[in-house]
Formats: sequence, C-alpha cells, structure tokens
Amino acid sequence: MTKGIDLSATSVAKSQSGSSESKTEESPEEKVTARRGEANERANNREALLRRPVSEDGANVHRLISRCPPLDENSIYCNLLQASHFADTSVCAEVDGELAGFVSGYLVPERPDTLFVWQVAVAEAGRGQGLAGRMIREILRRPACAQVRYLETTITPDNEASWALFRGLARKLGTSIAESVMFDRERHFQGHHDSEMLLRIGPFSESAEPG
Repeated sequence: MTKGIDLSATSVAKSQSGSSESKTEESPEEKVTARRGEANERANNREALLRRPVSEDGANVHRLISRCPPLDENSIYCNLLQASHFADTSVCAEVDGELAGFVSGYLVPERPDTLFVWQVAVAEAGRGQGLAGRMIREILRRPACAQVRYLETTITPDNEASWALFRGLARKLGTSIAESVMFDRERHFQGHHDSEMLLRIGPFSESAEPG
C-alpha cells in the first residue's frame, strides 16, 4: 500500500536560483512523532517468511480463517488435510513466528495444468502489503506447479478485495481472465450462500513470472 507523505513537519525551500536549500527546525514533539511513524512503517514492512505448511499448522490455520470474514470456516480436520495432503500447493506466511497468512490450493483432478486456489487468508496486521499475491506466486514457482498454465478460483460477487487480487494477477501474468458461475445461489446453495463465480486465468507460459 502506498502511503502518503506528510510535509507539514518539514518544509524545504529553494532560492530563486535553485542553488540552496533550507530546512526548518523540528520541534521535540514533531521529532517523536516522526520517529514513531518510521518505527511503525518498519514494523508494517517486515518481510514474511513463506514456507510449505505442515500438519501442525492446521489449528492455527483454522483460527486465522475464523478472523478473516467473509471466508467460509471449515473444520479443523479440513485444515489439517490442507496443511498435509495439499502442502505442495499451499503456503504459510509467518511474521515473527506467528501465522500471518495462508493460501490453500490443489491441482484440479484430471487437469494437472490447472491450479485451483481454494482460500486466501491474511491476518489484519499483514494486509495492504501485497502478501496475498506473494503467497500465490510462491506456489506457482514450486516444482509441483511446473506444468501449471491456468489458475482458477471462485469468488462471491461482493468480495471486492479478491476480485482486485486475481484481476491484478492476470495482468501481471500477461494473460486473460474468464468469468462464469460455478456454484449458483439457488441451484447449489438453496439460497443460503451467495453464488460463487469461477475465475479462470490463463493460459500463461512456463517462463511467465508474476511480479
């Protein structure tokens, strides 16, 4: 997330010739505020460790997803399977030893060229830093995804953050994105859940590296 620059505490003026600059002296209060702002920015920009999940992550994944509405909560058993059977196509993000993000995915049966991204969860402290995109790109770089040329996911119509994430990913991969209804609100959910829209991104080449 791009942060605005506040010039109220420091003013820079140039002479008409442009050959000199002067800076006003900051008050003690302004210096303290500036130092706090720098410290907060360093904390917010801490690099997350991306790693393959293990079964012991299942309970923490369950707690993370419960704090990330509107994601659907599954059973802890489901999360244990995601972190073990699907570890090659899932990823954990850690900041200071704490779980800050998790992406679950799998190769679509009978279509090994397609990675289906099941859920993307990012803790509040890790949002606005591009962590979700980094986690997906980490999965795509793995040997298990060497043959992947398409990425699919489903998103409800009102999940604006997820729409922006995957549309942005399609642009970075330099490929197209197709949208259709995968699970209909009435036909599949009997009115108890919003429709899930299928996004299909691709094809992208093996050498394509999303930035």
